[in-house]
Amino acid sequence: MVMGEADETVYLRFLDTSSNDDLRTLFERYRDPLTLFIFGFLHNMEDAEELMLDAFAVIASGTNVFSGKSSFKTWLFAIGRNLAYKKLRRNHFFFVPLEEELTADSGRPDEELLKDERSKMLYEALGTINPEYRQALHLTYFEGMSADEVADVLKKNRKQVYNLISRGKESLRSKLIEMGFEE
Repeated sequence: MVMGEADETVYLRFLDTSSNDDLRTLFERYRDPLTLFIFGFLHNMEDAEELMLDAFAVIASGTNVFSGKSSFKTWLFAIGRNLAYKKLRRNHFFFVPLEEELTADSGRPDEELLKDERSKMLYEALGTINPEYRQALHLTYFEGMSADEVADVLKKNRKQVYNLISRGKESLRSKLIEMGFEE
């Protein structure tokens, strides 16, 4: 395993050789960010962790073929998003209240993010805004995806992504002010 090696190269080598090291590398790079992204849909960490594992099962099985039209990360997050939507449809959009998740002390991947009070407030505010805004903001600012990559994950065009980000920032700003967060 070469440090800094492109995810696409690592994944394609995994498909060719079934190397557990290659799959482990990808898992270690993306398990926490993908879990937090899915958590934004479900507001339930156990379900988010389960779907993160399901997403890795999909890529490990090779049944959903990586075409190379996007980055590996974009493709993986799109799989996670699709799994989350499928679960939401099955559960008739039932959500565990976000406050329950935020107060749980469980050693989960989101625990480090939420230790700082400002981060907690930001995360709570994100949980209250339009889900499309939240997804666009998360992918852009937490995952560092470009507008084109976000468009691929969300199945939108670039202009729609820019609008979602702009509206999301304004909605988040308003919610933070309402919660007493000082600019």
